Amino acid sequence: MALPYFLGCPQWQHSAWNSRLPSDTSPLRRYSRIFNCVEGNTTFYATPSREQCLQWRSQVPDSFRFLLKFPRNITHDRLLSGVDADMRDFLTIVAPLEDVLGPFLLQLPAAFGPMHLNNLWQFIDALPAPLTCTVEVRHSAFFSKGEAERILNRGLRERNIARVCMDTRALFAATPDNEVTIEAQRKKPRVPVHLLPGDAEPVIRYIGHPNLEANRYYLAPWVERVATWIEENRRPYFFLHMPDIGDALALTEIWAELLSARVDGLDALRFNEKQPQLGLF
Repeated sequence: MALPYFLGCPQWQHSAWNSRLPSDTSPLRRYSRIFNCVEGNTTFYATPSREQCLQWRSQVPDSFRFLLKFPRNITHDRLLSGVDADMRDFLTIVAPLEDVLGPFLLQLPAAFGPMHLNNLWQFIDALPAPLTCTVEVRHSAFFSKGEAERILNRGLRERNIARVCMDTRALFAATPDNEVTIEAQRKKPRVPVHLLPGDAEPVIRYIGHPNLEANRYYLAPWVERVATWIEENRRPYFFLHMPDIGDALALTEIWAELLSARVDGLDALRFNEKQPQLGLF
């Protein structure tokens, strides 16, 4: 059966994955034979060409979803202020992907606080239908359960926008005794896990513990949550990160094993076996 939710990583290629993904003519094709979505982190740092977007579209099935990040100059440098022209230019470039776009990832920095919320509403309301986004915040006021968080959550619900839930508990449970873990803990926010109930499909970004097996404990609550969403005929997006992204496939293997034990008929993933496309598409 088709995968009843969206599962992906923060990128579609890594040298450590070469021996584990199925053979095909490009890294994205190989990735999309196992996963049905991807975080578009590349667009945060550099806007692709329209030709690149056309190539990406030709390499994925119709049921695949890109969750592209808006460019850094829109979200971080200008905090969504005076960016209408930049937004339109970006949307024109990525238009070849329109039929395989999930919600855009609107990742906002810790500097984006309650005083900037009007920028957020104006930006979201200016997105041309049917395009939509999901919002990730990092300012402490949006995690304090006070008035600022209530205003944020109310505005997102009114617009049927999901609030990204970033879970970094496993990452920060790790002892920072190596450069990879230290760097991951430096880059990722240590924020509480706040999940906004609503009608929009949930978006979860889970950042793993460097010890793969340690993640079973931290993934267990998500197994139950995602299984419940599936039973409710919802299709959440679940992304798995690791401090060393080369370990991400091994983490998704653990995740899929746990979820398949909970959801009847759901296959586990076995990357190192020659296999069909798992019935995803």
